[in-house]
Amino acid sequence: MTKTQLGIGPRVGCISGLAVEATIAQAAGFSVVIGTGDRDRTATLVATAAAKTDCLVSFGIAGGLAPELKVGTVVVSGEVVSGTHRWAIEPSVSWQLSQFARSIGAVEGLVLGATSILATQTEKKRAWATTHALAVDLESEIVARVATALGIPFIVLRSIADTARQDLPPASLVPLSADGRPDLLGVLAAVLRRPSQVARMIGLARETRIALSALIGPARALRGLVGAT
Repeated sequence: MTKTQLGIGPRVGCISGLAVEATIAQAAGFSVVIGTGDRDRTATLVATAAAKTDCLVSFGIAGGLAPELKVGTVVVSGEVVSGTHRWAIEPSVSWQLSQFARSIGAVEGLVLGATSILATQTEKKRAWATTHALAVDLESEIVARVATALGIPFIVLRSIADTARQDLPPASLVPLSADGRPDLLGVLAAVLRRPSQVARMIGLARETRIALSALIGPARALRGLVGAT
């Protein structure tokens, strides 16, 4: 099997939580698993996909933990922490991943894999103080754990959608459907219960679009670097 510039085989799979994230990864040439909701179900889907790949990529948007990170900042990592566990890729791959991060103007550093959304500034500040992870998302812990168990590398490629200094509006926390799409009726009901969050929801939608757009170029660059089938 031909090795890519990162020293891994060409079969690379992306794991995302949102359907719109998956669309970006697929457009770049990656196969994608959408994992959302039940974490055991997601882990099963990831493990099934991982058995047919040479590398897993945790791909999509993330919450910022490092105070200086702005909306749209791209984060690249080969190291994930969650609770008492920490996973890291081999140094030889990590060095090349650092080169890739520099080539696309991304920041590189530890990522926190959370089991639930960190919705408030207080939660993010606590996570930053405890872990010094740059960003947080819900899929990276599963990706790192499954990839390490199978002896294959993993990559985190994320962009910041909400910063460390932002609280998420309650309506944004309505669970997604199993296919990674928003529950529009649930979101509407949450907004009607607290209309004061409308302005923040509009702002969050704008920031999410910025973060998603920031992923398009890096996804294509990563596709070119590692290859995909």
